Amino acid sequence: MKDQRTLGRTLFVISNYIFLALLSLLCVLPLVHVLAVSFSSSAAATAGQVNLWPVDFTFKSYQFVAQNPAFLEAFVVTLKRVGLGASLQLLMVLLTAYPLSKETKSFRGRTWMVWIFVFTMLFNGGLIPTYMIINYTNLLNTIWSLVIPGAVPVFSVILMINFFRGLPKELEEASFIDGASHWTALWRIYAPLSLPGLATITLLSVVGHWNSWFDGLIYMNSRDQYPLSSYLQTIIIQRDLSSVTLQEMQELSEVSDRTMKAAQIFLGALPILILYPFLQKYFVKGIVLGSVKE
Repeated sequence: MKDQRTLGRTLFVISNYIFLALLSLLCVLPLVHVLAVSFSSSAAATAGQVNLWPVDFTFKSYQFVAQNPAFLEAFVVTLKRVGLGASLQLLMVLLTAYPLSKETKSFRGRTWMVWIFVFTMLFNGGLIPTYMIINYTNLLNTIWSLVIPGAVPVFSVILMINFFRGLPKELEEASFIDGASHWTALWRIYAPLSLPGLATITLLSVVGHWNSWFDGLIYMNSRDQYPLSSYLQTIIIQRDLSSVTLQEMQELSEVSDRTMKAAQIFLGALPILILYPFLQKYFVKGIVLGSVKE
């Protein structure tokens, strides 16, 4: 009987490893295929000859994307957006989650305020009212139109509330006895002890701002102010061939729509692929600790 249980557990572990390996391949292989297409020639990609390895290896697609000054301008705009957006979200989430993490006896308006935040997750004013507010507040065609509307992500607030409520209350009580204020407790106790939660919401914010492209098309009237994702969405469709030089036309003939899009996809995903491994341990711990409450 013991041998059968041991055999059953071994088979269960092996089947789990096989299942997870197959699931990992399903996630990785599409990215590998996109990378292979981006490094392949136009003829090979158009003919469907590329699988998981580049055919007629070339950097033409990346050169064509990177040589355009508009690409670098869009990259700088995205860096500004990520820096401002992530910093502002981090500050607003901390300032919002700290009071809402208190007990009702300490903050009487906590319950109905939390329900107001939850309501915004289920319902919103819509695209047109949001655009009108951005326009009337003179934020249109500025970097702040990409940052301020998403400055208080409710999911991150709820995550941080649960994380704060999981910290020992005795730490805050001891600080109050020593004469500390709520500001001191927030910045000297709660914030340093919430590194996994802060890393989690920072990663979510960076990924969200980096991948967001629709708001750039709506709120930016000038193409030179597009963030990178918005620029990559329009680099082929809205290209003005009347301003293309003879050399650019020759380079354009050496790349295809498929290789160009593959290069764009990989360039858009590369910074997040580099950033995520450094924050992965904090991300997993922050999600687990912030999603449960005793």
